[in-house]
Amino acid sequence: MQHALRYVDASLAHDYAALRRQKDVKLAADHLTDLHVQALYARSFWPQQPVAAEAKPTYAYYRTQAAAHWAGRTRYLQAQIALSLFRENAKAPAAQVVMRALAENALHSPELGMYWQDVRGGYYWREAPTETQSTLIEAFGEIKQDQKSVDEMKLWLLAQKRTHSWESTRATADACYALLLRGTDWLAPTPSLQVEVGEQKMQPEATQAGTGYYKQTWPAAEVQPAQGRVSITKTSAGPAWGALYWQYFEDLDKVTPAATPLSLERQLYRETRTAAGPQLEKLTAATPLRVGDALVVRLVLRTDRALEYVHLKDQRAVGLEPIGQLSGYRYQGGLGYYESPRDAATHFFLSEVPRGTHVFEYRLRAAQVGDFSGGLSQVQCLYAPEFGANSAGQRLVIAPQ
Repeated sequence: MQHALRYVDASLAHDYAALRRQKDVKLAADHLTDLHVQALYARSFWPQQPVAAEAKPTYAYYRTQAAAHWAGRTRYLQAQIALSLFRENAKAPAAQVVMRALAENALHSPELGMYWQDVRGGYYWREAPTETQSTLIEAFGEIKQDQKSVDEMKLWLLAQKRTHSWESTRATADACYALLLRGTDWLAPTPSLQVEVGEQKMQPEATQAGTGYYKQTWPAAEVQPAQGRVSITKTSAGPAWGALYWQYFEDLDKVTPAATPLSLERQLYRETRTAAGPQLEKLTAATPLRVGDALVVRLVLRTDRALEYVHLKDQRAVGLEPIGQLSGYRYQGGLGYYESPRDAATHFFLSEVPRGTHVFEYRLRAAQVGDFSGGLSQVQCLYAPEFGANSAGQRLVIAPQ
């Protein structure tokens, strides 16, 4: 550790000396790099270890830089700047200014907790969402002593874990550190969640250690209308999640659309070639598809949150054949995914789906005459199956040429 601290001191001193040697340099301008911020943050953990005499002007300069130029940094670096300035001087006004700005720019949601809209994953380490949230939890807990905000931010970490993977061992370690050592102790022994389905109280024989997870199923013969009323009582601190699924059989073309935070809409168009290029015409009962026509399937996916590992399945009528027969990676509308045409459906595998509306299109060829069940489209987040949706069922008429 002593060698490491001496290296940090010497490296910062070297950068400062190189900067001063530059001709006509304006020292008050922004010369703060990401590594300088991280060096200040790392050094702040050992205030009792003396800084080398030759490095003291260096640290004074870069702390001044951090206090002056924090606004243009990512939330991750802003939290590190606030912590390093606060640990050097608990009354540092710049640390309080940074924390006030962070609090004013935060978003609050009963389901997602406290988070920042501009925190998105990127190529650089300073853009890592999980590490960013963990460092922000550290800043609000240590500088502001704000347990309410810390608990809200911990809720975001857990809600994000439902639909995302923690992308590295470092992210996992940071998240666990933030969840276990800050805010309210959500793992303290507490009364279990009380759930009533209809008038039946759930009494699980065993629950998963740590998470309290359990599962209860009812066969079809035992399902009653009264079970549509569910009562949940929670007296302990911390969040809890659950899901209720009702499975039943129905003709595909009679299925109605269903949505969660995800929704899915399917639209069918005939593609015609014109001098101005391909034109799309929506299918109607008056203008049915004919054998040989090209059919464009448009799937409109809407999500109110970012998701990872999403599977989209679009069934097709028997009388249709895919024009593109090969599986492969596609890029369309700013979104990359793997497309796999199979015998009865086309599958889309998406490693990441940003928040918003996304449109997928692919082409089929009408091959057989008839009145067919058109199937439906289904989407589901594989990390959290409760995030799923399906389009309405359809029928498809293919007329002779």
